[in-house]
Amino acid sequence: MTRRVHVLMRKEDLDAERLPGKVVIVLDVLFATTTIAAAFAAGAAEVIPTLDGDAAREAAKGRAAGSYVLSGELRAETLAGFHHPSPLALTRSAPLAGNTLIYSTTNGTVALMKSAGANHVYAAALVNGRAVVEFVEAQHPGETVLLACSGSVENFNLEDFHGAGHLAKLFSRAGDVDLTDAAIAAMKLHDGTSADECLRDSRVGRMMLSRGLDDEVAYAASKDILQVVPRLEAGRLRDARRAA
Repeated sequence: MTRRVHVLMRKEDLDAERLPGKVVIVLDVLFATTTIAAAFAAGAAEVIPTLDGDAAREAAKGRAAGSYVLSGELRAETLAGFHHPSPLALTRSAPLAGNTLIYSTTNGTVALMKSAGANHVYAAALVNGRAVVEFVEAQHPGETVLLACSGSVENFNLEDFHGAGHLAKLFSRAGDVDLTDAAIAAMKLHDGTSADECLRDSRVGRMMLSRGLDDEVAYAASKDILQVVPRLEAGRLRDARRAA
């Protein structure tokens, strides 16, 4: 059965009426989905994505102290009382092992919540792209895949499109795949430039570099270094490989 792979440029392009029956893979390379993958690699039990800081604080109510970590940002500024939301800063500073990460970002966690009407929802980035693609290929043969770039407040983001190209290329190896023009365009961008160059040249990447976050950008540009598959079910992400 031929699998169709399409790329959505921004989270605003997610159409709730067209999500049923689809597999959605959300990308927010700088940094939400990269951070989510890193959190699972650091031993987080689950990640609860939220729409904003207030929703994150609400999700934390009633939880035992020490059982969860709050992390998030709004428009690239870390929320007061929250851990920094980038992957290296979070995994180096927060007690993630065995705990719940309650996570709020301007774009990536919003994209995940907007995708909830799909049959299956995953979070992917360059760091875990291969693991997610291989899991989807094995678990959902022939199903249409939407690679959903989070973008940035209704704007297109270069780094997410590059990440979508990486995943589209991985899916294309199967041969029996119908790539839409958007997927082909993402793959051609991916093939025409290195991840490091693309992330550093992107608007968000340049902003991160100006703040001295060179190591965070370099980490986000690393391909297929993590074997985690964050899957959204009932409003929370868990590593599907652990459950399998």
